[in-house]
Amino acid sequence: MTVKTNDWRNLVQRLLKAELSKKGIKYQELSDKLKFVGIEQSADNLRNKINKGILGADLLLQIMYVLNIKHIRHEDIADMLKDLNPDEY
Repeated sequence: MTVKTNDWRNLVQRLLKAELSKKGIKYQELSDKLKFVGIEQSADNLRNKINKGILGADLLLQIMYVLNIKHIRHEDIADMLKDLNPDEY
């Protein structure tokens, strides 16, 4: 199966927005949590990167760390891809 670049970006966006929503964390609070571990990212910058689904692997891991995301299951990724394009995946 070939997954389009845009679908991966949408997946990152959905994943992070879902985690932020589950934990009730706004972008300013995420910025503060990152700052606590030495990462400088403004709330607006985080919002833009997450909304576009374009962020480096290091920032993705840093966000996962401060949000205490313990697991991302393969099945969850596959389900999200199917939701994005049900006819293709």
